[in-house]
Amino acid sequence: MMSRTLTLCCLLGLALPVALAELGWWRSAQFYQIYPRSFKDSDGDGIGDLEGITQQLSYLKEIGVTATWLSPIFTSPMADFGYDVADFYNIDPMFGTMEDFDKLLARAKQLNIKIILDFVPNHSSDECDWFNRSAAGEEEYKDFYVWHTGKVVNGIRQPPTNWISVFRGSQWTWHEGRQAYYLHQFLAKQPDLNYRNPKVVEAMKDVLRFWLRKGVYGFRIDAVPHVFEIAPDKDGNYPDEPRNVHVSDPEDYSYLQHIYTTNQPETIDLVYQFREVIEEMNAELGGDDRVLLTEAYAPLDVLMQYYGNATHNGSQIPFNFELISNLNINSDAYQYSELVHNWLDNMPEGQSANWVLGNHDQSRIGSRLGADRIDSINMMLLTLPGISVTYQGEELGMTDVWISWEDTIDPQACQSNPNEYERLTRDPVRTPFQWNDQPLAGFTTGSETWLPVASDYKLVNVKRERGIPLSHLNIYKQLRNLRDLPTLKHGDATVNAIGPNVLAIKRSLQGEKSYITVINLSDDVESVNLDAVFAGLTAELKYVVVSEKSLRRKDDITFANSVLLMPKEGVVLATV
Repeated sequence: MMSRTLTLCCLLGLALPVALAELGWWRSAQFYQIYPRSFKDSDGDGIGDLEGITQQLSYLKEIGVTATWLSPIFTSPMADFGYDVADFYNIDPMFGTMEDFDKLLARAKQLNIKIILDFVPNHSSDECDWFNRSAAGEEEYKDFYVWHTGKVVNGIRQPPTNWISVFRGSQWTWHEGRQAYYLHQFLAKQPDLNYRNPKVVEAMKDVLRFWLRKGVYGFRIDAVPHVFEIAPDKDGNYPDEPRNVHVSDPEDYSYLQHIYTTNQPETIDLVYQFREVIEEMNAELGGDDRVLLTEAYAPLDVLMQYYGNATHNGSQIPFNFELISNLNINSDAYQYSELVHNWLDNMPEGQSANWVLGNHDQSRIGSRLGADRIDSINMMLLTLPGISVTYQGEELGMTDVWISWEDTIDPQACQSNPNEYERLTRDPVRTPFQWNDQPLAGFTTGSETWLPVASDYKLVNVKRERGIPLSHLNIYKQLRNLRDLPTLKHGDATVNAIGPNVLAIKRSLQGEKSYITVINLSDDVESVNLDAVFAGLTAELKYVVVSEKSLRRKDDITFANSVLLMPKEGVVLATV
């Protein structure tokens, strides 16, 4: 039998004192991402808003959410749906007012749900006052952004480098007023801030302080690897990036190897500086810890540095994208196990693992890994050690909504063409949340929505699934309840691939029952001998969580040496 096994002290690290297990509410928390435009519309305009979120916070309590992070709600012209911030200190009127935000914070406090904001440090909007002042050459702001006069070739002025934007085309756009190019790693309407200017660093730290004093419990930091570019040479010039010979489209981001515009060494230090602000505010404000969640699609050895080093604390939660980035519908149990191990084997001692399987940029779980695996994937997510991160709707089994080229509004796709847009568009995962079987899924009282509602909303919605014992929602809630048990909070984890078709996760803690998640990824019936895989099991095991694929029911007994799994079935078992 081939297996890959890991046993670790999941939350403490091997040498961390047991007493510290209780420190840090986030160490075994359930984070839930809300995409505000699509969660709940309170005023009938077809776009979600803060009052809508406040109205539905009780649903988050129902499904056991510890903290929710909101995609950007700041003042924005919405060129990239809020990731182009014009005012870092105010709420966009589309979502409501500062008073609405205060009401949201107050209601969340009543329910003991922590609010996390999406912080976008890499760039602002070109409509931000800082950018206007920089473009005008004001002394205080002239170096707030990255400017360059370009180079003249055969009498023609050209951008200073060949750097390509994430959203296609040059990273440099000419500004007529400043008579220079400005850098933008994303849209031209998202000019990059210059973090080699200490004034920019301090200005953004002040933004963090402002919202922490308002009562938020931390930040999800967007696009961290892009924050720094290589420093210019003594003449103020930058090097071209080398070609990626496997890509032939010169407008495509992957046409180049981004060795000078991502994952620069200074990025890690900036994360540490942001953490210092968090600790400063913890001391000022008291109460529970504030946290940093960092978004970085980066090499694993770089990501592990985000946690901190011997002298500095970093991000408590550097998002783990191993599973979301590398699993596909054809992945076998060995690959699942390997990707889990990638994080757990490399995580610094004393840190907490986290698991991300969905977000607003990636195809939904049911569409990416198979609609018949939704329950199994949530079983894995919620029984692995550490922190779970769920994107809104994944607990219901929402899937991608196909949207035509003509109806596509995501700028990442709109900057491409009808042949390429489906590979790039993020619209299908951002469609309105499905609350009930009323018109437009109960998302709005209006007559239309900013993106179309899924056609299956009458079957996949909160109201209906509440009433079905083995619905995706109710299985999710059962799994969430398990996470309050000492074994799931503090126990060791052993992860095995049992051949190519079955993944098994054992959670154990001395003096407590052990829990074993077993997932059949295949279309075949599988019989597994768990005694041959895990030590210390009782001869009999009890079914704790089953799915609609299961022949057995909750509290049924099976033998550890002969567990039968139906095709695509996942179960959670317990020792007796």
